[in-house]
Amino acid sequence: METLFGELGNWSLVEAVAAVLGVAYVVLAARQNIWCWPCAIASTGLYFGVFFELALYQQAALQLFYIGLSVYGWRKWRSGGEKSTPLCVASFRAPQHFIAIALIVVLTVVTGWLTSRYTRTPMPYLDAFTAWGGVITSWMMARKVLENWLYWFVVDSLMVVLSWRAHLPATALLFAIYVGMAIVGYTSWRRSQATQSAIATG
Repeated sequence: METLFGELGNWSLVEAVAAVLGVAYVVLAARQNIWCWPCAIASTGLYFGVFFELALYQQAALQLFYIGLSVYGWRKWRSGGEKSTPLCVASFRAPQHFIAIALIVVLTVVTGWLTSRYTRTPMPYLDAFTAWGGVITSWMMARKVLENWLYWFVVDSLMVVLSWRAHLPATALLFAIYVGMAIVGYTSWRRSQATQSAIATG
């Protein structure tokens, strides 16, 4: 118990601000509010420095990807779907899920092995899986694919473990919140998708 409270008291200001911005991002994303993307850019910019300092290089590189994807998501949500209509929630079919999961697994094995061999990263395969899972899932979110929230549930659960083992208590708490928000986000987007379908058939 003393170890638990010791970790929770070991918050850095940069980590705490990044975590708060991260919570703002996922809350706004669940509401399909476009301001989620500026929050994501600010949060990931701060987390780049945090993860790089801890030699979690794939997580650090992931933050740079997140910044680029957040800009893409921001523009995509602003421009909307075809003929500038609002971008609607869509679903992946089984073959698309197979491709997404296969990509995550293959890239995890390859980059996990490379970083374990050539860097001092402490958790190469967990670092790799959560990084590549984040890449694929973020792209799905930018495209408003409903199942992104189910992918996030898995990735965020593992990020709780990685963050705690890396002595980042605020970040571990952030991802624990993300796990819960993944359920909320999925429910909200599924309801929105059902409304869209009713209007389309209607």
